[in-house]
Amino acid sequence: MQVNFGRVLTAMVTPFDEEGRVDYDEAVRLANFLLENGSDGVVLAGTTGESPTLTHQEEFELFKAVYDSLKNKGTIIAGTGSNSTETAINSTKIAENVGVHGVLLVAPYYNKPPQEGLYQHFKAIAKSTSLPCILYNIPGRTGVNVNPDTVIRLSEIDNIIALKDATGSTEQVSQILTSVKENFLIYSGDDSMTLPMLAVGGYGVISVASHVVGPEIREMIMDFVNGNITKAKDMHLKLYPIFKAMFTSTNPIPVKAATNLIGFKVGNPRLPLVALSKPELEKLRELLIKFNKISQ
Repeated sequence: MQVNFGRVLTAMVTPFDEEGRVDYDEAVRLANFLLENGSDGVVLAGTTGESPTLTHQEEFELFKAVYDSLKNKGTIIAGTGSNSTETAINSTKIAENVGVHGVLLVAPYYNKPPQEGLYQHFKAIAKSTSLPCILYNIPGRTGVNVNPDTVIRLSEIDNIIALKDATGSTEQVSQILTSVKENFLIYSGDDSMTLPMLAVGGYGVISVASHVVGPEIREMIMDFVNGNITKAKDMHLKLYPIFKAMFTSTNPIPVKAATNLIGFKVGNPRLPLVALSKPELEKLRELLIKFNKISQ
């Protein structure tokens, strides 16, 4: 399966209103903004979208609201992974019926399956759908690493077309890219690793920082692709303080604060996550002023 979702996908926050309910209208407004500001598409109900504290029904309604608004204006990827294979299959089928363009499948968390279990898990989900599937390896969250050999095996399944890699390991990515077919894509799952990942053959990024610096991230990637390596490096270094600021606390706490500051009403994270402290928020505000993203 030959699929190109674009080079910059935003792992979108899920807006909540003052009562902590999902604000679907604000989600649609934010998704449209992201597509107009550097992103080729959005990933819904991932880590940044607070999937652990969303109900499945909220996730499905979020997929539908954003898809009905955007349709083919950009790529819409639904986070349908789970540590239960059956649950992931059911969620993926519902997302496919909504009409989304693909699914993001996080590695099973907490139950720590062996590599054969990971292979069988992802294979079963992929076989249950005609949608393109992106594997999501984030061992810092899940407690399990999807080893390169397992990714290589999975890449042979026709509709497993990409990997979001949040291991921080260019060595692991290099090992994968030596053995997968040419059209298997690797997206950085960490903004600060995007340029290093591109250097070893990565394709793009599933970004957090693109909520506030989407055009700049796109410029960096396209400069690299077009051979303007020094310009890409300079942009990476310029953006590095923003990349790090998005992780001064547990994601998505800082990026929700930043998205509120630039004019959206995405609310605070749901418990057990909490909002930034006032000193942390002030530092973030000062940084966004420095980057001309908000006024003083």
